[in-house]
Amino acid sequence: MNNYYTFLFALLFISQISCAQKDEEIQDVEQDYKFEVVTDQLEIPWGLDFFEDGTMIATEKQGKMYLIKNDYLTEISNVPKVIVKGQGGLLDVKIHPNFSKNKWIYISYAHSEDGKNANTRIVRAKLENNTLSDIIEIYKGDPDSDKPYHFGSRIEFGSDGYMYFSIGDRGNRDQNPQDISRDGGKIYRIHEDGSIPQDNPFVNEKGAKTAIYSYGHRNTQGMEVHPETGKMWTHEHGPKGGDEINIIEKGKNYGWPVISYGINYDGTIFTEKTHQEGMEQPIYAWVPSIAPSGMTSVTSDKYPELKGNLLVGALKFAYLEHCVLDGEKVVKRERILKNIGRLRSVKQSPDGFIYAGVEGVGIVRILPLQ
Repeated sequence: MNNYYTFLFALLFISQISCAQKDEEIQDVEQDYKFEVVTDQLEIPWGLDFFEDGTMIATEKQGKMYLIKNDYLTEISNVPKVIVKGQGGLLDVKIHPNFSKNKWIYISYAHSEDGKNANTRIVRAKLENNTLSDIIEIYKGDPDSDKPYHFGSRIEFGSDGYMYFSIGDRGNRDQNPQDISRDGGKIYRIHEDGSIPQDNPFVNEKGAKTAIYSYGHRNTQGMEVHPETGKMWTHEHGPKGGDEINIIEKGKNYGWPVISYGINYDGTIFTEKTHQEGMEQPIYAWVPSIAPSGMTSVTSDKYPELKGNLLVGALKFAYLEHCVLDGEKVVKRERILKNIGRLRSVKQSPDGFIYAGVEGVGIVRILPLQ
């Protein structure tokens, strides 16, 4: 490609990026929120969830798990051994919707057999008397890789009763995301015991990983069932630019890395395409990237100015983002908890308060505006 066409392509690419960023630029809220630290004992609080009585369960990336009630911590014993490597470690935790009867929780983490190569593993365990037991593997990405990034991984139960989870592309963008015979760069859907729903999109495809529900993802670290529509919303990391919010549909291809609004970290271009037939467009693309992690839909009356919208953690810029929605469109972005730190997880509790896990700070409770 000569210099003239390189220049024309660069202009076209920039214009496409600006089209993706058509919504309002980030704004600081007029009156910022205050917060109180629930605990400072977790250095990287990766995953949060709540029991019906308001007790919180939280994971620490280094491999510990805690119950938190009335701001008091109790460490859970017999947590599976994880490998802490780059972005890998103890990741998400999800409570079974019928926990009061079956005592099940689900955990995602980086697992290794040889202490070097690893992939994302999902296990189910019983939680009784602050101890895990009956731990069984529900799913594990294959094969293991020595790369230290893009493990995913969030877990959610869908409105259809199935369990959904994500595994990142494990740093192998050229093979994993677009190949349904390989794990990585996918959203998965399974029964609570790990068996495969017979209406999964690729159950009849020879050689396919039949747990796959959608593909063409990079590194999904946000997953949330929309409280009104029941649809599964996710967000994922792009490279330099091109973080995305997606609504997940059965069997759909979300494009990575064939289409993207991002570029390589060194500024070079890895794809000329932002659109391609047969590949889904995000409902929002962040340019520049915010490195999103954690997501919750606000339904609480304690925060009327946030109600009906999304909250997303921004690792890169150390704040919590308020994505104002009009249906399935982001129409405004606000920065709250500015400079609080790398915000890893965010979740609304049964009593309506919003909690966030912040690296180097711990877990905080966001206080409603007065």
